[in-house]
Amino acid sequence: MNKQMSLKEVVGQLRDGMTIGIGGWGPRRKPMALVREILNSDLKDLTIVAYGGADVGMLCAAGKVKKVIFAFVTLDFIPLEPYFRQARQSGELEVMEIDEGMMLLGLRAAAWGCPFIPTKVGLGTDVIKYNPDIKVIDSPYDDKEWVAMPALKLDAALVHVNKADTRGVCQITSPDHYMDDWFARAAEKTFVTTEEIVDTEFFADEAQARFVFWERSQTTGVVHAPGGAHPTSCAPDYGFDVPHFKEYNASAKEGGFAVYADKYITGKSEDDYQQAVGGIDAIKKLPLPTY
Repeated sequence: MNKQMSLKEVVGQLRDGMTIGIGGWGPRRKPMALVREILNSDLKDLTIVAYGGADVGMLCAAGKVKKVIFAFVTLDFIPLEPYFRQARQSGELEVMEIDEGMMLLGLRAAAWGCPFIPTKVGLGTDVIKYNPDIKVIDSPYDDKEWVAMPALKLDAALVHVNKADTRGVCQITSPDHYMDDWFARAAEKTFVTTEEIVDTEFFADEAQARFVFWERSQTTGVVHAPGGAHPTSCAPDYGFDVPHFKEYNASAKEGGFAVYADKYITGKSEDDYQQAVGGIDAIKKLPLPTY
């Protein structure tokens, strides 16, 4: 079975109005090559579910998004993602802002085929006040109340990994695989970009197989996209591009997203984008952040 696809073929399977989960965490291991392909498409009215970063900000700035379900949207060292901030302040988005743990439970509920998962997280907070779709329920076993975190069912999930084979076995060797496995399991279809395509025999090694976090049956398509997380990081292969993020952040006050997009994205291939940021060799040399 060969699940290899191109960026364009993946985006060709997405439709207006879909609920799309995007893996990664803030400025870390985001499937940015796929985000750029969406930006160059006609897709619109999307609901995005993410522990967000520039992926969410760019899609909002380009008018692709109807609703965002999120725990945060940040560039980390730049606390507030600039274009998401503008979209929130203008009131143009529908939002479900929830706790990080609640979002994880919503993904788990979808993965397990449950309508909700009960939790104490959110009780007594404005999360419930400002999200009327999240219900508080009585326990059938005692007199306690629980938040019923609803399932976050995804039409598609987009994830970036370190290595994959053509059958859809995916490996993440970053220090943290974040919630990518739950995004994959919560989705009807999961599309993966990868730094490297490896032979299937690679995963026969137990030391390599232990970094596989979901079953290949969950993977719909695999795209070979070295550097495809840029400007976000993809540890241990490369760090996030601080100067590029600073330029991106500054563009929100100096010309707007169209200026940034015209330089790096609009009408350009992924190869064009990488050449504009110095090429794959420059991406691979970006230092890993130290915490």
